[in-house]
Amino acid sequence: MNKRVLIIVENLPVPFDRRVWKEACALNEHGYKVTVLCPRTERYKEKHVLTNGITIYRHPATKEGNSLLGYMWEYGWALFWETIYTWWIYFKHGFDIIQGCNPPDNIFFVALPFKLLGVKYVFDHHDASPELYSAKYERRGLLYRCLLLLERLTYYFSDAVIVTNESYRDLAVKRGKLDARKVFLVRNGPDTTCFKPVSPNPQLKHGKPYLVGYVGNMGHQEGLDTLLDVALQIKNQKREDVHFTCIGGGPALASLRQLVKDKHLENMVNFTGRVPDEELLQILSTADLCVNPDKPCKMNDMSTMIKIMEYMALGKPIVQYDLKEGRFTAQEASVYSSVDNPVSDFASQILWLLDHPEERHKMGEYAYRRVEQELAWKYSVANLRLAYGHLFTHREHSSDPQFAAGA
Repeated sequence: MNKRVLIIVENLPVPFDRRVWKEACALNEHGYKVTVLCPRTERYKEKHVLTNGITIYRHPATKEGNSLLGYMWEYGWALFWETIYTWWIYFKHGFDIIQGCNPPDNIFFVALPFKLLGVKYVFDHHDASPELYSAKYERRGLLYRCLLLLERLTYYFSDAVIVTNESYRDLAVKRGKLDARKVFLVRNGPDTTCFKPVSPNPQLKHGKPYLVGYVGNMGHQEGLDTLLDVALQIKNQKREDVHFTCIGGGPALASLRQLVKDKHLENMVNFTGRVPDEELLQILSTADLCVNPDKPCKMNDMSTMIKIMEYMALGKPIVQYDLKEGRFTAQEASVYSSVDNPVSDFASQILWLLDHPEERHKMGEYAYRRVEQELAWKYSVANLRLAYGHLFTHREHSSDPQFAAGA
């Protein structure tokens, strides 16, 4: 094989970004020489590391944006350093392929000069950026149209596109005008060799009989403010037997912690921030059920949330809103709250599940079985390899029929 790959990811450091790390490891195991370029953070301060045969470079990162100007500065800063590092990596290591992992949809600018040198570009489509902008700011306008243009240009300059679900595959074909044979479905399933249940720790329940778990980004569109309203409603119903633990970081974390104080929920809700995987697994393994409060909107309707499959890999029943890809992923492992009563119905679904342990057990078993038999990362590796094989064989491949059918 001896092909060299540079993976550029802007949102999270590696190996903390589990999807990118799984992709890098799978390519490395298949004979590719993999280098990853990602941001540097407080937890991942090393500028250069070699892990499992994969070279990781981390460029300087600015403060995470939480406003329009903040995001523009954050992405512009990252683009500058990505460009500098990519040229340096090219002369030091060389590469035949660049894989750009969005958001945002501007990494193709880094790749363009190298395409003139014969380097292929793979677009790893994590988020629909125009819909993500609309979900965050609840408006469209000029910037939304600019994001659509960047998305279209990204598609145009890509030699192959890998997507996480059928909705994103349809987006690439219909809105991106791509030949479907250039689009490969690589679901973001958990790696069940390392992401698996551990023994529960009752102390993590904060003295309550029941623990509700959440893991994910702390942003506007994730609906954590609504989850706090749900917790308040449960408290107002005199249910003092439930505790919520929310794991993860993001631009809204500080304001959410303040909101806990404002709503007097300190004895019922805690936000851990980002924690090591070992702690995450212990908290979620202890939880009686897990929640996905992502706000009902087009972005969340069409996106597959990795937290859903991670909950399922741990055998946890789920409460979430009735959204297209969330329902496809969880199926019978979840109960689905009405979008018409986002607080009261979500609270009722949580309490119903907590009061029916036999249903929780049955749903948890179904969840674990579905991941083990259909959704685990090992089932996506073949399509990732197909996508990369497509780049140099000059043959048009279609995705694995099992995945193309939405298995």
